[in-house]
Amino acid sequence: MLNTLEVATPLGRVAVTTQGTGPLVVLVPAAGRAAADFEPIVPALARGYRVATFDWPGTGASPPADRPRDASASAFASLLGEVIRALGEPAFVLGHSVGGFAAARLAVDDPDRVRGLVLVDALGFLPFGRFQRAFCAVKGMPTVTRAVEGYLARAQTIRRNEHTANVFARVDAARAQASFVEITAALWRSFPQPESDLREAAKTIRCPVLVCWGVLDPVVPVLGAFTAARTITGAKLSLFATGHTPFVEDTARFLRAVEPFLSSATSGPRPRDLMVDR
Repeated sequence: MLNTLEVATPLGRVAVTTQGTGPLVVLVPAAGRAAADFEPIVPALARGYRVATFDWPGTGASPPADRPRDASASAFASLLGEVIRALGEPAFVLGHSVGGFAAARLAVDDPDRVRGLVLVDALGFLPFGRFQRAFCAVKGMPTVTRAVEGYLARAQTIRRNEHTANVFARVDAARAQASFVEITAALWRSFPQPESDLREAAKTIRCPVLVCWGVLDPVVPVLGAFTAARTITGAKLSLFATGHTPFVEDTARFLRAVEPFLSSATSGPRPRDLMVDR
């Protein structure tokens, strides 16, 4: 059974959908991507968990962002905290790309909200050199984002199937929406900022962590996987022969890595309950 709600955040309202019962697992999409990207893995996870998916403001089912130009990787981490607060209990968070950054940043800043992490090709674990900074500045121009977002989605996807085709179609449709373009461009401008670097902060993460990475990812190279696994105490590492989206490109193998991790992590001690806003 699907349950839906909207959560108010400083960036705008966010459409959240939950299904299944059990410990809460929140799936967090990449920049310019939608909750629908997780369709290949939701049915399997919802058999044992209360799975929550959501769309960033101006993306998917969420209304246009109130202040799209204020979007940043750090602001997305705060937004994720608002979503988990509204859901009423600490969560295991599976975050993709900037969603992985948001998940890890939240685990650093508000560890009582995060029971465990699955970081999928996550931003924040590699330095930005001159070329990367220049690329983000150019990609941060709304006109450029509108022009190349569809191409970028295809370029970072190595293994193709019906699910990746659906991803490309969603991105192509979203490019016509001004709010989507503005918020996605703003995110790219934020990536080289010092607060987007997790390499020191992530040393304080103490919850169970699984790092998942496509070894052929051309956007966030696999070196980030090794840095994340080395930085976070006790983190486990699982690599895939895919590009930037292993859960879409190789769903079966991705679930074979993630499901045992969640099963083991959920059997561990539970943190103190969240103070739910009334």
